[in-house]
Amino acid sequence: MIHQVDAIVNLAATTRFDERYDIALGINTLGVLNVLDFAKRCAKVNIFVQVSTAYVCGEKSGLIMETPYRMGETLNGTTGLDINHEKKLVEEKLDQLRVTEASPETITQTMKDMGLTRARTYGWPNTYVFTKAMGEMIVGAKRGNLPLVLIRPSIITSTIKEPFPGWTEGIRTIDTLGVGYGKGRLTCFLGDLNAIADVMPADMVVNSMLVSMAAQAGKQKETIYHVGSSLRNPLKNEKLPQIAYHCFTTKPWTNKEGKLVRVRNIEILNSMASFHRYMAIHYLIPLKGLALLNIVFCKLLDNSLKDFHRKINFAFRLVDLYQPYLFFRGVFDDTNTVKLQGIVLKTEAETEMFYFDPKTINWDEYFVNIHVPGLVKYVF
Repeated sequence: MIHQVDAIVNLAATTRFDERYDIALGINTLGVLNVLDFAKRCAKVNIFVQVSTAYVCGEKSGLIMETPYRMGETLNGTTGLDINHEKKLVEEKLDQLRVTEASPETITQTMKDMGLTRARTYGWPNTYVFTKAMGEMIVGAKRGNLPLVLIRPSIITSTIKEPFPGWTEGIRTIDTLGVGYGKGRLTCFLGDLNAIADVMPADMVVNSMLVSMAAQAGKQKETIYHVGSSLRNPLKNEKLPQIAYHCFTTKPWTNKEGKLVRVRNIEILNSMASFHRYMAIHYLIPLKGLALLNIVFCKLLDNSLKDFHRKINFAFRLVDLYQPYLFFRGVFDDTNTVKLQGIVLKTEAETEMFYFDPKTINWDEYFVNIHVPGLVKYVF
């Protein structure tokens, strides 16, 4: 039965995989500690909810359990991870950059590179999941007797019902591909078609948070909930290009000039080797040709050459960031999350109101009739 709960919920996060390390560390890790300190000073708080991500597991495969990360724990066994030391490294690097009067662009890129380097030193694929993992560590170590819920959602997509179907803000991980394809800019799909795309509508994630608060309030323990679909209702990557083709051929996107964008069947690249071959044939060889023309025409094509080069570098960087998820072979155990429904939702009305069972989702219907139309309406 759902009842009133006095809770602190930390939703603050920066979700860019290659965010500046100083910003990601400040929000995803140290920001958690600030909110926790505030919660401890509140007289009536009986639950603290930290929203993390299922992908704190890095690139693990197989069944991934709902278990915590303890202070200093790493994915690759490398020792020496210390959050205070990470903070000190960031401060020292920023001081060095200021002394040398580095440009804002240089500072931003240096901080981004530093985040990726530090993450990969300890086995995490990017800055986002690394700093979220350290956020889990710090809240687990510093919570004292405060009851703690760690919500680990997988890839969050548009709402399935509330506040209305298809609502979303910004471009999420999986939507980057959908937007690029629908606008006619994406001609290939990189990924393992047999791998599972673990997605979960945003309103289902919110409902699981609300129910977890009611279940764990006042129990003075730490409980972790994976909120995803890979175990109970798996969606294979092979579905995504099929759905995208169906949606954007049935209802093509209209561009700024009022013209319909016609999409083609997307080319599937099922390995990094095939991606590099594709890029070499379609982009790197033409880039070399453009460079030769630029020499012939006395550098009149300098701007075009730089723009082409920038776009290619951007594509390689995106693939570098997303590759762990395009070939992800893990499945998230959700035993604790399934138990929630039986513990708290006692009536049919409560189950209907606080829905979060992924087995109820028809993926074809959801993507074709809800998610893609929502993407076109609120993101395109």
